[in-house]
Amino acid sequence: MGNGIDRASSTDLSAVGSTDWPYPTLIAHRCGGTLAPENTLAGFDACVRYGYRMVEFDAKLSADNQLFLLHDDLLERTTNAQGAAATQAWSQLATLDAGSWFDASFAGTRLPTLAEAAARCARDGIAANIEIKPCAGRDEITGRLVANGAASLWQGQTAPLLSSFSFDALAAARDAAPHLRRGMLFEDVPAEWLRIVRELDCVSLHADHASLSEPLVAEIHAAGLRVLAYTVNDPERARLLAQWGVDMICTDRLDRLHHDMFAD
Repeated sequence: MGNGIDRASSTDLSAVGSTDWPYPTLIAHRCGGTLAPENTLAGFDACVRYGYRMVEFDAKLSADNQLFLLHDDLLERTTNAQGAAATQAWSQLATLDAGSWFDASFAGTRLPTLAEAAARCARDGIAANIEIKPCAGRDEITGRLVANGAASLWQGQTAPLLSSFSFDALAAARDAAPHLRRGMLFEDVPAEWLRIVRELDCVSLHADHASLSEPLVAEIHAAGLRVLAYTVNDPERARLLAQWGVDMICTDRLDRLHHDMFAD
């Protein structure tokens, strides 16, 4: 990485400037958290309403390799269709209702493309954490195409932070767009976390907030890395994590966690 965060030899982040880490403390989980259908453009409206300046969302591939936003491999939970998303062409996926499951007022909400998400980021001045969410067996191609898409679509605005639970997807993203910042996702932080993030040339480690402790956060910082905690919905827990030095807090509760609770 050209920004040097992941190769820092100092035991603090004092040398890391705002140009190396342009992201705010709070991130809206799956675009709008609990306030809008997940992974849709409707979530951006909630972000603007509550003053959020960064979204997290999931990106995967259709059968014909269109980049679009969806969390699950299957369509049942968040659309009016059934089956595996990876078997559907974009022309089919683009017609689905991705809002009615959440609330009738969102009926007709569509699955957005990565290009549409990038356009909304540019329009609203919102940064992005793109989680690469490959369907089974498509880790490398998804990582590569998401990275290429992010590099192209976010030109002229804050470059997105790429993350994934998939080592192979993030490795492919590293090879395709090495200049983009990357963070490795863990549910439980493994003992070999440092080897993994170094191999992927990451700038950050992203973990379930319940797996973090103050000493672990300090250890991650001592390695020159940033820390993202997910999914934090309790204000007191968020304040404690911030006291530990957690750099980014991903939340579903845009209405409960506010930027004035923290110092960016």
